[in-house]
Formats: sequence, C-alpha cells, structure tokens
Amino acid sequence: MVSRFQKLLVSVTCLTWISALPAAAETITIGIGTQDTTTNTVTAGTVIRELHLLEKYLPTTGKYANVKFEIEWQNFTSGPPVTNGMMANKLQFGIMGDYPLIVNGFTFQNNPESKSRLISIAAYSMAGSGNGIVVHKDSPYYELSDLKGKLVSVPFGSAAHGMVLKALQDRKYPSDFFQLVSQSPEVGSTNLQEKKIDAHADFVPFAELLPFRGYARKIFDGVETNLPTFHGTVVRTDFAEKYPEVVVAYIKAEIAANNWLRQDPKVAAEKIQDWTGINKEVVYIFLGPSGNMTTDPTIKPALIDAAATDVKVLQSLGRMKEFDPKTWVDDSYVRKAYAELKLDYDKDLASTANYEISGQDKFCNKPIGEPRKAGEVWVDGEGILPFSSTLCTLGAYADFKAKSKKINVAYVFDASRGIKLFADQAFYAAGKGEIVPFLLKKDAEAYAAKVSGKVVGFDDALKLAVAGDKT
Repeated sequence: MVSRFQKLLVSVTCLTWISALPAAAETITIGIGTQDTTTNTVTAGTVIRELHLLEKYLPTTGKYANVKFEIEWQNFTSGPPVTNGMMANKLQFGIMGDYPLIVNGFTFQNNPESKSRLISIAAYSMAGSGNGIVVHKDSPYYELSDLKGKLVSVPFGSAAHGMVLKALQDRKYPSDFFQLVSQSPEVGSTNLQEKKIDAHADFVPFAELLPFRGYARKIFDGVETNLPTFHGTVVRTDFAEKYPEVVVAYIKAEIAANNWLRQDPKVAAEKIQDWTGINKEVVYIFLGPSGNMTTDPTIKPALIDAAATDVKVLQSLGRMKEFDPKTWVDDSYVRKAYAELKLDYDKDLASTANYEISGQDKFCNKPIGEPRKAGEVWVDGEGILPFSSTLCTLGAYADFKAKSKKINVAYVFDASRGIKLFADQAFYAAGKGEIVPFLLKKDAEAYAAKVSGKVVGFDDALKLAVAGDKT
C-alpha cells in the first residue's frame, strides 16, 4: 500500500513540476477601426498597417515579456460603425473625423464599462478644408444658395454632415433649405454621376476625387465655414489604462508613418493608391507638400475649441446633450511617445506649419518664394515639378504638352483661401498681366471685376499663359 507520506511526496513533486513549466503566454488583442479611403486617416491606420509599424514599437519587456499581440484591423467607410465596434469592445482604437469623434466621446460618456479619450490627431486643416459639396459637372449650380429646394445627399453622422449643418446655420438657412438625405460615399457618388441627385456632400477625399474622375464639380469647400477640421484617434479607457505602453507604441507608429509620408510624398501617394484605391493625384492634393491637410499627432487647443463649436451645432439641432470636449482629451500618451522618441512636443503643439513646396522653378528660372502662390505639374516619368507662380505653372504645362509629355495632373492654389486645387478645375481671373486661380466662380468674378478682367476656364488660361511673359 502507498503510505500517506508517499502520496504527499508525489503531490509535492507534481506541484514542483507544474510550477517549473513556463507560464502560458498572455494574448493581447488590439482591435483598430480604420477608414482606408478617408485620406486624412491613412497615416494613423493604413500606413501603419501596411508597413507593420505598430509591431516595431510594441513593448516586449517587463509585463510584456511573454505577451503575444494579435492586431485586428477592421476597415469602414465612415465613423459611426467604428464607434459601434468600440462600444461592443470589438475595437479598442478608432480613427475618424471630428463630428463622429465627438459623437463617440458623447456616446461613451455614460458607458459604465469604459469611456473613450481622444489621444492623437491624424490630420487637420486650420482653414477648415477637407469636406465639400459637389454637383454634376454639367450642373447649372455654382454655390450653396443655388441648391435651395434641391435634393442633396450626405453620409449622416459624418464630418461632412456636420459641415452642411454648420453652413446652413452660418447663412441662417432653415433646416429644410434643401432636401437632405443620407447616402454613403459610394451611393451618393453613383447617384450624382447618374444625375439622380442635385448635389452630394462628403468628407475627404470625395469632394476632390469625384471632380478628378471627371464627372463632378466642387461648389462648396469646408473652408467657407471658417472652422478648423480634423481627424483623430480615440481609445477605450479600460484598454488604455491596462496597457498604456501599447497606446504609446501606437502613437510612435503614427509619428513614423508621418515621417515616411514626408520623406517621399510622391512614392507615398502611389503606395497609398495601391492600398486604398484612391487616385494618387488625389492623395497628394491632401497630403503632399502645401497640401490641404497637415499630418501632426499633437492635440492643438484650436482644434478642441473647434470641437466645442461642433458640439453647439449638434446641440442646437437636438442631436446631442451636454458634452465637454476638453474633458475628453488625454494627451498623456502622445506626450510620452514624444518624450521617449526625444522629440519636442510643445514645439510641435505650438506650430501649425505644414511642409511646403520648395525648390527651383526650371521653367521661369527662379526659386519657389511663396509656396501658396506656386504650382506643381506631375509629369509622367519626370516626377512632380514645382513652379513659382500660376503663370509659370500654366506656361510649363503648355510647354510639356507641346513636347508631347504625358501629364498626370497640375496643381495651383486658390488665391482667396489658400487651398490646393486641381488646375483644370479652377476658375481663373485674367487681367492686367495676371492669371489668378479660384475654386469658386463667384470669387473669380469678384476679382476679375477689380482688375477690369474676365473669368476664363483652364484651356483659355493656358492660352493666355503661353501668350504672356514669364512673371
């Protein structure tokens, strides 16, 4: 018979053997909700995923020594489904535009399990660019007031929806000024192309993408609301408080993605086109030098002030109750990421500078002095070439055409608002030796009246540039 002592010895031996076994590795699942086709979000989502940047920065020591990370990327076409995924705890991070972000914070406000916090900015425009309203290229409508009583679609709950509501309020137009219906970017784009709707309002990049693809014309840009716009990242607080090092790693990856973008914006635009299906020329108008958006993870007070205004817009329409964006912001993670990378957070926080067009204008033989009065021509096989003025840009464009060079696109800048435009989509005021580009026909008409000039389209502007001298 086996004695009690022998049984005890066996038990102790078994326990010793079990305790000597390596501990089972913990698995941490990181769910990240992205919007691949929303160009403003790519350096906070798509680029990190495709270049495996998060894996580079995830912690591997201390409590993470035996951890296995499973990164689950989920792509959406708008912000509200991202919030749904976060509320269900299927996503821990979410990337979206300002209005959906605010709704996300408000939705989590009364959630007993977790709150959400804004931890970084993906991209922003202090001028308010990004969202816009387009009509069919053959449409007789040229500005917002022309759409009275017309059928206008917008993805409800999106940043573009917020822009439309703000535009109506600014002009003191009633909420039923036009027939507003909810349509996704894909549905709205198709319906506009088939002339089933009069206009479509949308977020980045669709107000540029649809004109670039040849069947739409932009008649309203978010800059007309005079309110900064931004996209950013929110995180569930239960996850962030348990794994703060993972949140810091994510922001380090975002910083690396921004650096990769700026090192070679042409190659970046081409890669992003491969990953998202958005034309590289459209990606570049937003994220290239002097682009309409600035990639910068710092959480600037001006953006949070703009968010407070967004809240008031939603409250006035009965879409939201009390919500204070300032209590929703948590910049501790982005500050720690900066510190660990030995970067100066406060310096970047205080700056709103973008990286700008630079170099030598080889057509007019002069350096680029004022980037927002310059232009660029994307020549197939030769790259994206800078020019010092609109006149030089158009002159060079005509010269390339005369030499049978293939041109992908040309860019100029709106003279009144400073935003980057596709040159063939602009209206030009020509007079007194000047050719001045504008997004809106009414702005071009007003400037032309001042200089006793005339408004011309792209083809006529090219002819005038060829006929004029290089100034």
